[in-house]
Amino acid sequence: MTSSSAPLPRIPRDRHDDHHAEIVGRRRSLCEGTASVALPHLGGQPVPHDQARGKVENLLGWAQVPVGIAGPFRVELTQGAREVYVPMATTEGAMVASYSRGMRLLNEGGGARARMVREGLSQHPVLVYDSIEGAQRAAAVAEASLERFQLLASEHTSHGSLARVEPEVLGRRLILRLVFLTGDAIGINMAAEASDRICADLAGRTGARERYVHGQDVEKRANARALVEGRGRSVVAEGVVPRAVLAEVARVTPEQMLAIARTYAAGFAQLGTQNWTIQGANGLAGVLLACGQDLAYLTECATGHLDFDLTAEGDLYASVHLPSLLVGTVGGGSQQGTARECLELLGCSGEGGAQPFAELLGAVVLAGDLSLMAAFCSHEFVAAHERLGRNRPGGGGG
Repeated sequence: MTSSSAPLPRIPRDRHDDHHAEIVGRRRSLCEGTASVALPHLGGQPVPHDQARGKVENLLGWAQVPVGIAGPFRVELTQGAREVYVPMATTEGAMVASYSRGMRLLNEGGGARARMVREGLSQHPVLVYDSIEGAQRAAAVAEASLERFQLLASEHTSHGSLARVEPEVLGRRLILRLVFLTGDAIGINMAAEASDRICADLAGRTGARERYVHGQDVEKRANARALVEGRGRSVVAEGVVPRAVLAEVARVTPEQMLAIARTYAAGFAQLGTQNWTIQGANGLAGVLLACGQDLAYLTECATGHLDFDLTAEGDLYASVHLPSLLVGTVGGGSQQGTARECLELLGCSGEGGAQPFAELLGAVVLAGDLSLMAAFCSHEFVAAHERLGRNRPGGGGG
């Protein structure tokens, strides 16, 4: 990762054998020099078994997934501009190359820009009452109890805090939407514990018949609330691809990209999906896995919209909105082994890293969607997978 004016070099390649130990070592040395960090675990050094304590039961060993780098990629974040190589863990041939091409398209237009526009981890306990009136009375009590609930939430954490209480009556049930700020952690365990304490307190004061800390369970599933309200960190990313660059690199026009986007929108509307990106789940899964995130949150993280338009100059404007990125750069698996090294490569490891990490994810999704949409327009998608992916004879998979 660099914030200097000197551009990062292109990723070294070997046309004859791009997986030979020498060229792999050259790429690793390039990344170590760029980020000013050592990457021993990405080079194969094992992680001590005791680092898995508290993260897995009945430990057997460590999963090995190949990690490639896409880029270089210039992105302007809230904290300033930086240029990075993006680590992606995947077994899908052609994917890293696709993201690299999308990054090149955005670089030629000055790079991507990304901003976190909202933050807040919601939990949704449910309380059940004898009647609608009982649920309404409890809602009024909850609305007047923010300071009381904030104190309950603060008793067992120094990192998170309760920001909002938003009660919703659903028949004789009360959905208690609690929104927490979690610092640089995902904060799920902290928020769940605090929600349980708050739910128990409200139930005792309002005579609830039943209470469930995961009553409306949005956790790790696609849901409409994730798209409309957002959960975790909400990010927007944008960029402009010059018409001439789009023609040279991707062999398409901005008008073709707008046309295919309209067709996809019609299909998405019929599907009723909350994921209106093209391959957002691909890029998110690759980076989340490389950086030690909880992959089950991919279903929520991949919620979002892609938008194309023409600029006054006739170039392609592209943006993506990802309202529910559940990521963290402290805690969980983010600070051990290859995960920590990949976060360091992005300049996002540890305290202060969650916001730039989320913003980079938005920019990565935008790059991948640009590249794949262009491949669909030019009818090069299948050929690229035949050339680079697992469809090749001896490439494995099917």
